[in-house]
Amino acid sequence: MGAVGLGCMPMSWGYSASQQLGERSVRTVHAALDAGVRLLDTADMYGPFTNELLVGRALKGRREEAFVSTKCGLLVGDQHIVANGRPGYVRRACDASLRRLQTDVIDLYQLHRADPEVPVEETWGAMAELVTMGKVRSLGLCAVGAWAPRRSGEGPFEGTIRQLERIQQVFPVSAVEAELSVWSRDALTELLPWCVARGIGLLAAMPLGSGYLTGTLKPGQGFEPEDLRARHPRFTAEVMAANQPVVAGLRRVAERRGATVAQVALAWVLRQGPHVVPVPGAKREQWAVENAGAAGVVLDDRDLAEIDALPAARESWD
Repeated sequence: MGAVGLGCMPMSWGYSASQQLGERSVRTVHAALDAGVRLLDTADMYGPFTNELLVGRALKGRREEAFVSTKCGLLVGDQHIVANGRPGYVRRACDASLRRLQTDVIDLYQLHRADPEVPVEETWGAMAELVTMGKVRSLGLCAVGAWAPRRSGEGPFEGTIRQLERIQQVFPVSAVEAELSVWSRDALTELLPWCVARGIGLLAAMPLGSGYLTGTLKPGQGFEPEDLRARHPRFTAEVMAANQPVVAGLRRVAERRGATVAQVALAWVLRQGPHVVPVPGAKREQWAVENAGAAGVVLDDRDLAEIDALPAARESWD
């Protein structure tokens, strides 16, 4: 059975601001490491910048225990996010991330988004130079949040795969980060087979459906204004209620296995193959430890068939 990573973004950005407490977040990282988690995923845009500072603080004296993944390529403004793939910017961004993370080397440096104004080969070439310089150990591409350009009738990741094939000619891709969960399975059709055929890892982002697949969220509970879920088409009260059968199915399996709903959702992701590493976000120690425990949950064929038969998630526009 594979391992579970830790997505650090919710500790500083994108989710409930009232729950973003620095010292508690440091304890959460420590609890995850103690529970056997090794992959910590962050990005310079989370905060912006504060999430990397948090990870750097948490890893003081424990850097050798962690595999650190961070990202560059997106700039956050007051009301917008823009891509920047210029080689000079990439080099400066890496140096800044190293300072914030208080480390000499980044284990996995990901391109958060390709800049439509810059050939992706140029951006990737600058990132490859960072490996040569010893500042970065490996490179990855993040395919979360925006589809690469694709042609009419293509699957959702075909544009991303073309992008990957281009940059693979410049320098090897070690990992791709994409959304994958019980209720978001598009990556299984095209992207994961492409990665497996080339020995490339898949970091499964949002494997708990932004918290919904933990079974702890209630329809109509509401979210803080800055929480991304307040505007997400799967988190209106009506749609959360309509998607309850997905959680109910996971709960049935969890009861049989003596596990939590979240652990079963993560165990399903782990069962998609040894190339897949789920990276659930967590803000509290108990959740980080619970998520890490998913590596010990064994799903049999009956469990998998029951989960695979669950209805597809509804969106607010369905």
